[in-house]
Amino acid sequence: MGFLGWMAAIGALLLGMSLAAGWIRPLPLTQFAVYLLVGVVVGPWGLHLLDVDFLADAPWLERLTEVALAISLFAGGLKLRVPWRARPWRVARRLAFPAMALSVAGTALAAHLLLRLDWPLALLLAAMLAPTDPVLASTIAVDSAADHDGLRVAISGEAGMNDGSAMPFLLLGLIWLQGPLSWATFGHWALVELLWGVGAGVALGFGLGWLVGSLGTRLVGIGRDPGPGALLTAGLIALSYAAAEAIGALGFLAVFAAGVGMRRVEVGVVREHSHPRLRREHDITRMPPAEFVVRPALDGGIDRDEPVEAVGHVVAEALTFGSVMEHLLGPLLVLLLGIALARHWEPQALGLAGVLFVLVRPLATWLTTAGMRLHWRRRLLLGWLGIRGIGGLNYLAYALVHGLDGRAAPLIAGVAVTTITLSVVVHGFSAQPLLAWRHRRLAAARKAGTD
Repeated sequence: MGFLGWMAAIGALLLGMSLAAGWIRPLPLTQFAVYLLVGVVVGPWGLHLLDVDFLADAPWLERLTEVALAISLFAGGLKLRVPWRARPWRVARRLAFPAMALSVAGTALAAHLLLRLDWPLALLLAAMLAPTDPVLASTIAVDSAADHDGLRVAISGEAGMNDGSAMPFLLLGLIWLQGPLSWATFGHWALVELLWGVGAGVALGFGLGWLVGSLGTRLVGIGRDPGPGALLTAGLIALSYAAAEAIGALGFLAVFAAGVGMRRVEVGVVREHSHPRLRREHDITRMPPAEFVVRPALDGGIDRDEPVEAVGHVVAEALTFGSVMEHLLGPLLVLLLGIALARHWEPQALGLAGVLFVLVRPLATWLTTAGMRLHWRRRLLLGWLGIRGIGGLNYLAYALVHGLDGRAAPLIAGVAVTTITLSVVVHGFSAQPLLAWRHRRLAAARKAGTD
C-alpha cells in the first residue's frame, strides 16, 4: 500500500478510536491492546491491507521509534515533581540501574538456555526486552505533576531512565558480535558507553532543560514570549538528544533529564514566589504545580507580573505538545507492531516471555528493593508492571541497522516482536484490574485510619 493508503488507515484508526473511547475505557484492557488488534486485522493475518517487515524496514522504523521515545521521555520527566531524594525516586533509580542489569543478565541466561543463542546474541536480545517502556507504560505512570503516588512515580522514573541505561548493554552486544571481548575492549565500554554515557547524558540534558525553562520563563515575564510552546519544546528535545549523541552520551537519558530539569525550574519559582491561588505549604510538592494555576487563564492571557504564571505558561505548553505527540505516535507504533506480528511471530518466544514476566523481572525488582521498607504488595506490583514496548522495537531496529544480520536476525526479530506483543496483551489486560484493586485497598486503609 502506498502513502495515501497509510494515511487513510491511520486516519481511520485514530478517528475510530477517538469516537469509541467512551465504550473502550470501562473495559479491562488498555487502548494500546485495541490498537494492536487493529494492526493484526489490517495486516497479513487479516485483510492484508498493510505490511511491515522489521528486517527490510529497520532504517525508517529506527527513526520513527526514536522520535516517539524522545518525546515520551521528555514528557515523562516533566511530569515528575517528587523531590529527587524522596523514596519513589530512590526506588526508580534502583529499578533503572541495578534491577536493569540483573534483568539483562537473567534474560540473557534464559535466551542462551532456551533458545540456544550464542552469548552476544543473547545479550542483544536481553537488552531489547529488559527495559520498561515509557510510551506504553503511560497507563500506569503518573498522569500529571500533581500525581505523587509512590508506585506511579517509581514506574515513571524507571521507564524514563532505563531506556538509556539499557543502551550500553545493547552496544556491548554489538561489539561482542564483531569478535571475542578483551579486557581492554570491556574497559573502554565500561568507561565510555556506561559511565560517560550515563553521567554526561543526565548532566547535559538536565542543564539544557533548566536553561531553556529559565530563559522561557524570563521571556514570558518581560513580555517577549519565546513563540509557540510546541517549537520551544521540540527544539529542546531535539537539541538535548542530538547534543548528547554528538558527545557520545546517551540521548534518551538526556531528553528525560531535560524534562526533569525544566520541572526543577517550576518547582524553584513556586518555592520562591507566592501566588494568590496557591496556599503556601511547608512541603512544596503539596502545592499544585504552576501549570494548574495558569490553565484556566491560557485563553485570556496571563499576569506577567506573576512569576508563577510565567513558568506555568511555559510548562503547560510543553506538556500539551508532549501529550498531543504521544497520542499520535503511540497508537501508530502499536498499530505497526500488530501488523508486523504476522511476519515475525515466533513460538519460541513464549517460554522466554514467561520466564521474563514471571521470574526475571519480579526477582530483579524484589532483590533491588530489599531494605527500602516497601510493602510486599507494592514490590510485587512493581515487579509485574514492567510493560515492554516501543523501546524494545527501537533497540531491535538499531541493532538491525548497526550489525545484526545473517541467519540470527530473523530469530532475534521474531522473539523481540512476539515478546513485546505478549507484554502489551498480558500487562495491558492485567494492569487496570490490579491498579483498581490497589486503589480500593488504599481507600479502605485511609477510611479505617479516620474511623
